[in-house]
Formats: sequence, structure tokens, C-alpha cells
Amino acid sequence: MPLPAPFVSHVMEMEKDWIDYNGHLNMAYYHVIFDRGSEAALDLLSLGAEYARDRRLTLYTAEVHLCYVRELLLGDKVTVTFQVLDYDEKRLRTYQEIHHVDGWLAATAETLSLHVDMNGPKVAPFPEDVMEKLQATAAAHAALPVPERAGRAIGIKRRKG
Repeated sequence: MPLPAPFVSHVMEMEKDWIDYNGHLNMAYYHVIFDRGSEAALDLLSLGAEYARDRRLTLYTAEVHLCYVRELLLGDKVTVTFQVLDYDEKRLRTYQEIHHVDGWLAATAETLSLHVDMNGPKVAPFPEDVMEKLQATAAAHAALPVPERAGRAIGIKRRKG
């Protein structure tokens, strides 16, 4: 069975220790929220903690592109979406958004993960049962619009003239 399109996490609340001297969520904790928001989705894809423990296979993050859209403050509550954009025999590309419970967008993350055999560790193909779940989820998620912020690059635009 594929993940819902998109998958939406449980509600999470900003914690006191996550707030920096500027009075808002420290940039590092956006990564924590995205990570926590993906845990249930990865469990449903058979790629979570149990998978790592029982099969000695896991995902390693190869690259993340994070965009901060609107600041989060102490006590704010959010959910995280999770969408499969692409995959192949050894890689998974996903897109996530942090949404305040009031509906506004706080941040986005696009991630490229590598499937790793922990006995190496070395990059290894997904097992057939996991590939079937990825295929079903990617097909379901293909009906979603391509996220506007997916595929972005970092750069400084220069004015001509």
C-alpha cells in the first residue's frame, strides 16, 4: 500500500531549547523537524528504524536543499509533509514541507538519500519488497503537482548592465 499523497506527519511543537538568541527556531532544528516528520513515512515504506535494526539496511542522506520561508517561534505547532519525487535502485529523492497548524508554509526540504548496506557500509540496491512500496508510492505521488521549490539551486542573480 502506498503512502498517502502526500504523507502528513503528526503535530509537533517547537521546544524551548530549539529557540536561538534571535527569538526564533534555530536553523539546525528545522532539520530535526524534517527528520522527525519523515520517520513515520519511512516506517510505512519499510525503511525506518526497524529496517535498519533487523535487516542492517538503511538510508544515508547524501544531499539536502533546505529553504527557510517563515520563522517559527516557541510554542508553534507544525506538521511535515513527505512526497516521493523519484527513486532508482539505490537512491531516493524526496520533498518535504513544514506547515504551521494554521496552514502557512515555514520551510521546505528536498533530499537525496542513498540506500546503504550497514555491513560495509556501502551503497546497495533496495530489496524487492521495498522497491515495490517505492514504486506504488511514487505512482501515487506522481498525481501531486511538482513542488515549485523542488530542483532549486543556490546562486546570486546579477543584474545585467
